[in-house]
Amino acid sequence: MNRLGAATSPYLLQHADNPVAWWPWGAEAFAEARRRDVPVLISIGYAACHWCHVMAHESFEDDGIGALLDGGFVAVKVDREEHPDVDAVYMTATQAMTGQGGWPMTVFATPDGQPFFCGTYLPREQFAQLLTAIGQAWQDQREAVLAQGAALVEAVAGAQAVAGRPQPLTADLLDGAVATLAGQYDRVRGGFGGAPKFPPSMDLPFLIRHHQRTGSAEALEMVRHTAESMARGGLYDQLGGGFARYSVDAAWTVPHFEKMLYDNALLLRAYTQLWRVGGDPLAARVAHETATFLRRDLGTAAGGFASALDADTDGVEGLTYAWTPRQLVEALGEDDGAWAADLFGVTAEGTFEGGTSVLRLARDIDDAHPDLLGRWTRVRDGLLSVRARRPQPARDDKVVAAWNGLVVTALAEYAMLGLPEAADAADAAVAAGRLLAGTHLVDGRLRRVSRDGVVGAPAGVLEDYGCVAEGFAALHQLTADGAWLTRAGTLLDAALTHFAGKDGHYFDTADDADALITRPADPTDNATPSGLSSLCAALVAYAALTGRTRYREAAEAALATVAPAVARHPRATGYSAATGEALLAGPVEIAVALPTPAGRSGAELAAAARRHAPPGAVVVAGPPDAPGVPLLAGRPLVDGAPTAYVCRAFTCAAPVTTPDALAASLAPPAT
Repeated sequence: MNRLGAATSPYLLQHADNPVAWWPWGAEAFAEARRRDVPVLISIGYAACHWCHVMAHESFEDDGIGALLDGGFVAVKVDREEHPDVDAVYMTATQAMTGQGGWPMTVFATPDGQPFFCGTYLPREQFAQLLTAIGQAWQDQREAVLAQGAALVEAVAGAQAVAGRPQPLTADLLDGAVATLAGQYDRVRGGFGGAPKFPPSMDLPFLIRHHQRTGSAEALEMVRHTAESMARGGLYDQLGGGFARYSVDAAWTVPHFEKMLYDNALLLRAYTQLWRVGGDPLAARVAHETATFLRRDLGTAAGGFASALDADTDGVEGLTYAWTPRQLVEALGEDDGAWAADLFGVTAEGTFEGGTSVLRLARDIDDAHPDLLGRWTRVRDGLLSVRARRPQPARDDKVVAAWNGLVVTALAEYAMLGLPEAADAADAAVAAGRLLAGTHLVDGRLRRVSRDGVVGAPAGVLEDYGCVAEGFAALHQLTADGAWLTRAGTLLDAALTHFAGKDGHYFDTADDADALITRPADPTDNATPSGLSSLCAALVAYAALTGRTRYREAAEAALATVAPAVARHPRATGYSAATGEALLAGPVEIAVALPTPAGRSGAELAAAARRHAPPGAVVVAGPPDAPGVPLLAGRPLVDGAPTAYVCRAFTCAAPVTTPDALAASLAPPAT
């Protein structure tokens, strides 16, 4: 019996009709394997994964494969996004055995969960042969199989050990990290490394904060150049906004078309910060379009945000997004079609498959003449309308707590800049926060996923606590509502109680979570911030908002454990490095006391605080002594006027009442 029909995961539901007796992840599946004395197939993937779909069609929808699996194995299907802890453990095993990893992940394990053979995508015939061979080995060579499993578990435990002695995350270490990034930088095309090229979503905010602290023109130029290159390339959706997962080439031309919630949340934050620091009109446009994409295409009826849009449409990658010159003319007419082909780099030869092209922006349109902007808007809207009538990629509509926390923070930061077009972002951030607080937060503990407003069973992991707590702290700053700060504190206290190890180290799973073959603890960032780095960011923000030093001390101890990795591998530690920059800057605490109503002068003073805030600063604007808002306690108005208080390291400067005076007090020290 296939047991996936009641799953909350769209990925598992994609397999609910397979001729395979799938089990969801859980103790019951392993108990069944022990009862039958058969090995376990653990198949791990996610809904937007292209090769997961290929293997599903070739193998898991095949009656013959189903018979082999059901006869000799207990088959367990895992959504890596629901169970990142399970994925982390078996990915480490896969990498230890094969030297590489990816999805779909194909792991054979003992009934106790010990992996003994690992791989990724396997064509049908090879997979069928492997099932037969492993079944025979389990019957005839059991001792050798068990010995290999024990050795692999030992390798997994060793690979997850944190290397390096803890040390303070100092200015010298962060300066060295920037120098390392500069040495790895692609000075022609932007970004780091070659193909495939991933957006450096967590390094960009680090470099921005480093520029703010040190005045480094090189750091800011790496951000500006990379941001422009990505936004002009095929990685960015020139019609609908939003970024694809990565570029298959080094020049950002052809993307892998899946759009992930976490990428767009992190990049919205990066472009917002770039606009705030440099006033770049391209950054402002991309931030607005990405925020619009998030609300329009990934917003859910329950108020949260869906996880992803698939890479494939009707089994064909990029079908929705690619164009030929003739299709542009058919959509827009001869003149506008030819103009669009030139603007978007659509040629007869094509840049993608079958003579089609991915749209890129060949020329700058952000500072263009109004007539050109009008034509640009008409062409873009026309193509978007035509594209909307094409078959559309599937949407993975489960709500993941950590990723929604990232979106809440990004939308709140974008909304706080006060752009006229950002008003809807504030409402969306609050709505998502309410879903997280009302649905995912159960008895003071987080659940990782929900779907259609119904919470799922998987417990939250450390990244959920860190990202959601940081999001709640951002909502506190956006709204001056003390309830958000209280919720952030609840999550941080739970994280400090249930995830902390010794000497500043943290595990990714709670001390009362279901046991795995080893307890994962990876402090480095991957596609999303690590649990440790997201927790540190939340701890630092919460400490600054409340004045409670124990949370700052916890962050400093945790960052010390990852400091050696920051020095050597900054591309895998950008989120921690950005928090380190915030600590070096104070972080600065800015309280803007406002009369009721605040009036225009109050709005201008609050906007100046947010526009000129140093790296990682916290800003709260509201009535003096607002309940539940520690930063506004004891902050009276000066002569009845809106008044700003700037504090560093528990020492406050004289209050100021004008935007110019506030900007001057927030200016970085001369170097």
